[in-house]
Amino acid sequence: MPEVRVGERQWSVTAGSNLLDTLNHNGVAVPYSCRAGSCHACLVQCVQGLPNDSRPDALSAEQRAQGWRLACQCQVVEDLQVHAFDPQQDGRPAEVAAVDWLSANVLRLRVNPQRPLRYNAGQHLVLWAGNVARPYSLASLPEEDRFLEFHLDCRHLGEFSAAARRLKIGDPLRLGELRGGALHYDADWSSRPLWLMAAGTGLGPLFGVLREALRQDHQGDIRVIHLAHDADEHYLAKPLQAMAASRPNLSIELWTPTGLPEALAQLRLVSRQTQALLCGSPASVEAFARRLYLAGLPRNQLLADEFLLRG
Repeated sequence: MPEVRVGERQWSVTAGSNLLDTLNHNGVAVPYSCRAGSCHACLVQCVQGLPNDSRPDALSAEQRAQGWRLACQCQVVEDLQVHAFDPQQDGRPAEVAAVDWLSANVLRLRVNPQRPLRYNAGQHLVLWAGNVARPYSLASLPEEDRFLEFHLDCRHLGEFSAAARRLKIGDPLRLGELRGGALHYDADWSSRPLWLMAAGTGLGPLFGVLREALRQDHQGDIRVIHLAHDADEHYLAKPLQAMAASRPNLSIELWTPTGLPEALAQLRLVSRQTQALLCGSPASVEAFARRLYLAGLPRNQLLADEFLLRG
């Protein structure tokens, strides 16, 4: 049986065991979210030995040469010595700039990194509060905001959301790896209809993408749809409606589960050139995507990020 060693800890595992699972089951706290190789929360460094990696394309050649791997995509096939991501050693220092509630369940966290962070709207990174970590998408816009903004769904209390509730201005945080998800704005879309469809806090990264589209003076119609658990959870309704009041090509639709089937059934494409960006829970993204495909949207004109609720 192969053995895994992390610091002073060492244990035997069954060959073929998932590296992320064996680390977490043996007391090495490695965060994760998607388990699909997208969020990069479970980044670890293999100091000796290498696992079987099912997603070699998920990291750069430089990262792989340094031994970095995504634990969720790796199986233990030989003895391994692993260095788990250490937020104090490997993370970027930052501090809390502001923390406030946008609704009963959505906590807005604004963070100031000690060193400037270059990013694009729609990207995400891992936030560390002590030894608790969680990947979150950025809702801020680098050209306009001096802080990094995140929208945290606190409906189901988890380790990170519990820690976030206790944060105060000036508290230290650590930032993990910046990662580009599927969501972004492309200037080549300028004249095309742009649909931004979000469920819950999936609105966060799309809010950043929307602001980037407006900053670049997007000429096509922009349709923003937000599906919330109830009317009180449309947490960005006022700023979105204020934007729409001064932008004739921007429309805002606020949906709830009660009217979802009828609203989806009424979706019609005005143009087959429409570009759609979706974000939210897997079930919501699937429902949005299925309706768009039935309406005739080409699959290569749909980009989506799914949020797995772990708190």
